[in-house]
Amino acid sequence: MLTVLESIKLSTEYLEKKGVESPRINAELLLAHILKCKRLDLYLTFDRPLDDEEVALYRTFLKRRGEFEPLQYIVGSVEFYGLPFYVNSSVLIPRQETEILVEEIIEQHKNMPGIKILDIGTGSGNIAISLAKNLPGAQVIGTDISRDALVIAGKNSVLNCTESQAKFIENDILNGYPEEKSFNVIVSNPPYVPADDFEKLRPELKVYEPRQALTDNADGLIYYREICRKAKELLLSGGRLYFETGEGQSGAVKKILEENNYNSIRIKNDYLDIERVISGEIN
Repeated sequence: MLTVLESIKLSTEYLEKKGVESPRINAELLLAHILKCKRLDLYLTFDRPLDDEEVALYRTFLKRRGEFEPLQYIVGSVEFYGLPFYVNSSVLIPRQETEILVEEIIEQHKNMPGIKILDIGTGSGNIAISLAKNLPGAQVIGTDISRDALVIAGKNSVLNCTESQAKFIENDILNGYPEEKSFNVIVSNPPYVPADDFEKLRPELKVYEPRQALTDNADGLIYYREICRKAKELLLSGGRLYFETGEGQSGAVKKILEENNYNSIRIKNDYLDIERVISGEIN
């Protein structure tokens, strides 16, 4: 029978040959999920043999990862801003840089009880739910064009006990407005990958994550333009619009905000010093 250590070594070699990034970490995380333990706990059980069922499941997981299916989809969950979230191929996988967007909103509005927030393109609901969880009394509406994504967002709201604060509705911001208005904050992490760059993405993104959550099939700025225009009618006076932006896009998005008469524009960098979060206020 294969032990934990032997299994990790063999799987690491397999994933490395397939061209998967960080093969050892991937091998360990998949095995930890199967054994229902933390990754570091594997180091305390190197001599433990795997039973036939565990080996069969591990092989299935490794084959999927070797075909570049994202690890988060394989295990069905991811942590974001210290909270657990279900994910599948209907939703974009929440990423660490988006935590900066959430952090910025919490920091700027932590003293506003009962704040009303609109999250456009909510996906798994990670932004909306994290804000609801960390801003006492906040009322958050998450919108998305995808009904499948809204199902996942609803499940995540139940998982994180935010059903009384966060609700999710179907809406395509390019072709209409959500019914409710009068928000203090609007936030969006829109599809911002330009069409020309989409084909250059790694297979994990290009093949498995929902295309409509990644690219606008144009210059990457369509949603910024439309949300900036419509948010003016949805925000209360003094309300603020927050965006996540792709690398090199902050200048173009800043110009769009300025053209739509937003002021007090702020930009915040991510952990790699990339201008990642931009926001503006409407009078």
